[in-house]
Amino acid sequence: MTIRAVVEGVGQYLPERIVPNAWFEEFLDTSDEWIRTRSGIERRHFAAEGENTSDMAVHAARAALAQAGLGVDDIDGILVATSTPDMTFPSVATMVQSDLGMTHGFAFDVQAVCAGFIYALANANALIVSGQAKRLLIIGAETFSRILDWEDRATCVLFGDGAGALVLGAAEGEGTKDDRGILSVDLNSDGRYRDLLYVDGGVSSTGSAGKVRMKGNALFRQAVEKLTSTAESALSAAGLKDDDINWIVPHQANIRIIAGTAKKLGVPMSRVIVTVQEHGNTSAASIPLALAEGVAQGKIKRGDLIISEAIGGGLAWGAVVLRW
Repeated sequence: MTIRAVVEGVGQYLPERIVPNAWFEEFLDTSDEWIRTRSGIERRHFAAEGENTSDMAVHAARAALAQAGLGVDDIDGILVATSTPDMTFPSVATMVQSDLGMTHGFAFDVQAVCAGFIYALANANALIVSGQAKRLLIIGAETFSRILDWEDRATCVLFGDGAGALVLGAAEGEGTKDDRGILSVDLNSDGRYRDLLYVDGGVSSTGSAGKVRMKGNALFRQAVEKLTSTAESALSAAGLKDDDINWIVPHQANIRIIAGTAKKLGVPMSRVIVTVQEHGNTSAASIPLALAEGVAQGKIKRGDLIISEAIGGGLAWGAVVLRW
């Protein structure tokens, strides 16, 4: 018998405010066509004034729990992937724990920027497989609109806000690639590339939150190569091949990166879940949001083999192979 971490429910939340590309034309030298051509983004959601990362995380968590038919008493712990917490501390996860009325278990944040949800899944999988927890709530939530430089057209048009969540539960498997649940994880980082995507502020450096800075062309060159490599490593670890994939559910940063990675993996775009046009880059929230959309649209079904991969500031990147 092998213990697997199996998805039991998925949920999402997007702020009410929808911001089309045309909005940026009012104050930037840009256009809807320019943004679409370079990123694939058509619109994104921005959090309302007073709406924080933890608020969105709670909405997504409740949706995932409802789909799973579970309550907070069934959850052993909460992991929140975010780079835009409400406060320096305490963690967003403990705020979610409180707002859900959960007074037991544990809660903590994971920070790996856009790769955060992959890292959170890896941690959750390890906790479940080791027997430290039987059921966990994993959330990706971001309010990147609060750290954007509205005069930098290379970055401010790319990001959006939102939250997505999964419920992972322990289940018995046969120890084969046909099991449901997380089958393999591949994690990587290389701090030599930290200046390709970063925020120019922080507690111990400037005492302020700072703004997003990015070297887009250099980051693009690193992204396709590293996303393809981590996906292939994760598939190999699970004893699987590119042809076995039913769906790629990638980090939604840029349609060209998504298409380039799919092409290198030999997977047609018809088998890729794409939400970047509707959500923009929601960093750690993008993969759970895409998973929730895939399920809601009837694309992702029980038994499907899914690979998710992401890369973010650090650079940090990784992939997870799971059977739905």
